[in-house]
Amino acid sequence: MAAGHLKIETAFATLPLQGQSESGDLSLIKRVGKGTLIAVVDGLGHGQQAASAAHAAVGALDRYSREPLIDLVRRCHDALVGLRGVVLGLAYLDPQAATMAWLGVGNVGGVLLRADVGNRPSRITLVPNAGFIGAEQPHPTTRSVPLALGDTVILHSDGIKDGFAESLVLSKSPQEIADFVMTRHAKDNDDALVLVARYAR
Repeated sequence: MAAGHLKIETAFATLPLQGQSESGDLSLIKRVGKGTLIAVVDGLGHGQQAASAAHAAVGALDRYSREPLIDLVRRCHDALVGLRGVVLGLAYLDPQAATMAWLGVGNVGGVLLRADVGNRPSRITLVPNAGFIGAEQPHPTTRSVPLALGDTVILHSDGIKDGFAESLVLSKSPQEIADFVMTRHAKDNDDALVLVARYAR
């Protein structure tokens, strides 16, 4: 099968904390080269200041999106001078190489769910580095994992409760999965965001 027919399908769902007009949780989905860059950025706290920090970080990711993930973290750090910090999860999915590189800083979550349950391990969890971006320069570890057709990647802010992966139906579309996680697993005391990406034909 020609590699040109492989693609990354993406979707997200977001919900600000009740009573807040703006969420401090933002996402970025951007075609970069032959792949797709996805990010979940969570400004510390909630409300306007959290949103301002998240917007600054997403702006840096967008502007420098062709740089390696480690360098993108540094760009976010530089963009947050004088602002609140952020935590983030970042991934670059390359459908032609059938790989994904990802990293996390702070209390963000990420999981890769294998379409083929015979493909062990059937689930790979993102292990973020401790801390946050904006105080001292973080040096996170990038991990590269192979992707197989149908594999689904989920990044989410800490406004989503853990444990949702067991209840997901992977035959559903990325948008249906994002909406399901948001409806069933969002906390009621924080902004929440979930981003879903799938390696598809």
